[in-house]
Amino acid sequence: MNIQSAVIEGANVLKDKSILSARLDTEILMAKALGKNREYIILNHDKVLNIENLKYFKKLVQERATRKPIAYLLNKKFFWKSEFCVNKNTLIPRPDTEIIIEQILKVTKNKNYLRMLDIGVGSGCILLSILKERKNFYGTGIDISKNSLKISKINAKKLFVAERVKFYKSDVDKFAQGKYDLIVSNPPYIKKNDLKYLESDILKFEPKLALDGGLDGLSVIRKVIKKSSELLKKNGKFILEIGFDQKSKVIKLLNNKGFYINGTVKDLAKNDRCIVSTKI
Repeated sequence: MNIQSAVIEGANVLKDKSILSARLDTEILMAKALGKNREYIILNHDKVLNIENLKYFKKLVQERATRKPIAYLLNKKFFWKSEFCVNKNTLIPRPDTEIIIEQILKVTKNKNYLRMLDIGVGSGCILLSILKERKNFYGTGIDISKNSLKISKINAKKLFVAERVKFYKSDVDKFAQGKYDLIVSNPPYIKKNDLKYLESDILKFEPKLALDGGLDGLSVIRKVIKKSSELLKKNGKFILEIGFDQKSKVIKLLNNKGFYINGTVKDLAKNDRCIVSTKI
């Protein structure tokens, strides 16, 4: 069987599972099976596959047919300007989260030196992207999951910023090391009873720990705001990702902990997605 025939067959398997990106996904999985890029697959569609490559490709297609995300099958995801390692222990970086990077770069454009903390660092995509952009910034990342921290450390080395970042396994409540110029967090903010409405790719495979925000979606956010009010220096910036319907409630929580609201930023779908604030 040649590449084109295998891709068509694989795409049909995914279409039967109502996967809208069936053809694209299949081409990406073929590239993974052959250790090539997608361009190679397109330009060499008549190349005959050996038995081992075909077997591996079919295995990947069957895994994708269970709705397992492409990022987990490839163990990588592109975010901002870099490729990050990801696995089942880390939330897959979303394009919407890149607005946090934009906001951090905006509020720190005149800073030559800065210490920042990422609460719930996950894969490290936010913290490490900033350290890659700003050569004189130093970072700390905390997470309750030791397995996600393993991935953070791998990504720090991959992006050549490992010497400027430290990672700690800690619940946000218990962390008390240092004072920071900037704190950022993309915490779990989905209501527990709403988890069941998530796409099956997310619900079945991404870590619940990174999604479940408690009954009202704010249980972790409250902890993050409280801790940030303790660890931020005066006039320090706090950038927080939120759910689309949480703006007013989160602003009230921030005000109650001594934060001035600089503004709210919308995501690609025009939903409120992050709040920029200052510790006063």
